Amino acid sequence: MNNKKALDVLVVGFALFSMFFGAGNLLFPPYLGLVSGSSWGVSLSGFILTDIVLALVVVMAAVKFDGDLDLTLSRAGKKFARAIIIASILCIGPLLAIPRNGATTYEMGIAPILGFDTPIAKLAVSIVFFALTLVLTIRPSKVVDIVGKFLTPALLLCLGLLIVMGILNPIGDVNTAQLIENNLFAEGVEQGYQTLDTLAAVAFSTVAITAIAQRGYTDSKEKVKLTLQAGLVSGIFLALVYGGLTYLGSMLSTTYGADTPQATLMVIITNAILGKPGKIILGITVSLACLTTSIGLTSSTATYFSTISNGKIKYETIVIAVSIFSLVLANFGVSTIIQFSAPILQIVCPVLVAIVATTFLDKYISNDNVFRGVAYITLLVSILSVGSSLFNITQISDLLAKLPLAQYGFNWVLPAILGGVIGAFIKTKNSIRTNKKVV
Repeated sequence: MNNKKALDVLVVGFALFSMFFGAGNLLFPPYLGLVSGSSWGVSLSGFILTDIVLALVVVMAAVKFDGDLDLTLSRAGKKFARAIIIASILCIGPLLAIPRNGATTYEMGIAPILGFDTPIAKLAVSIVFFALTLVLTIRPSKVVDIVGKFLTPALLLCLGLLIVMGILNPIGDVNTAQLIENNLFAEGVEQGYQTLDTLAAVAFSTVAITAIAQRGYTDSKEKVKLTLQAGLVSGIFLALVYGGLTYLGSMLSTTYGADTPQATLMVIITNAILGKPGKIILGITVSLACLTTSIGLTSSTATYFSTISNGKIKYETIVIAVSIFSLVLANFGVSTIIQFSAPILQIVCPVLVAIVATTFLDKYISNDNVFRGVAYITLLVSILSVGSSLFNITQISDLLAKLPLAQYGFNWVLPAILGGVIGAFIKTKNSIRTNKKVV
């Protein structure tokens, strides 16, 4: 790899890292360390699986189809695929992820510095945050350069300082017992889903492919190779940061309980490591992490909806609408947004992952009903799982708990496989298999 290619891969990889590393990525790892104690590695591995590994799998699948999201999932049914993608984009966009980043910026980054928390202050910070998102997103061709060349190095510097200082100067003793009754790996899996990165990967893959193409790479195989290398760069840096943050959280497992709010925990860690200057360092870190992710998500959302409208709705118009809508939701607060997001994610994520995983067998499957069987059964199991939990229907939840891999948060896997097998025996007249694939 020559110097230009290496630099391009690094810039795009850094941009992907910053887009993925948002509010949840900063909140969840320290909490996992806190509740896991000395077994923090177990919960971290579950978190990495559903955050990094599944996100990279989604990127790989999307790259096969040159970033065409509808085409990537089309064999499960064009209308069904469109519905899943729109649900995913809305989750990572104005309904959940973007407002959550705005809210986290205030609660973790700015409020501790101000020393007070008022609705007016929250609104003012939200206006500034989404004004910056709007300005830095309105020109799509500049998004990756702004994030990858300038914002990511600053973010990594702040995170690296915090983690290294915490390791060199331990802030507490690691508890030998876990603080929750849940299976730690399953807890990590659930928290990994809530970062929204699996869903975000659907949109970010398009941003990465476009960025690679804009750098002059026109050969299809080369674009695929460089995009995947950029994804690997982002995955490595994410894993290193997650490991450090989880370990820092574990050091407080003897002094704080599982009921410690996630945002508060990060403030405690920073103050313990860096003292009074820690508030400023945390403010910069949180603001950069949330802003870079907000930029990536807003750009991806606007690009997708502008594309499926065939340009009838302008990219700039969608960016403005998303920014205003997210500003309003952000003022409901992080806890409310996370509480609202969990059931939606637990339904949408498994379906998306199941379809994406099946696309890797695309050339071996001639019957589209295999894809439909996998998708529909996964959706059914996910709805039953979430519904039985929300409405306390123990008969269903107990039955689902007996399925293989249920203890790890993957009770949908065996039913999905069975759905695919059943679909294979149902003949279909037409296949959506396409020759537009890149690889």
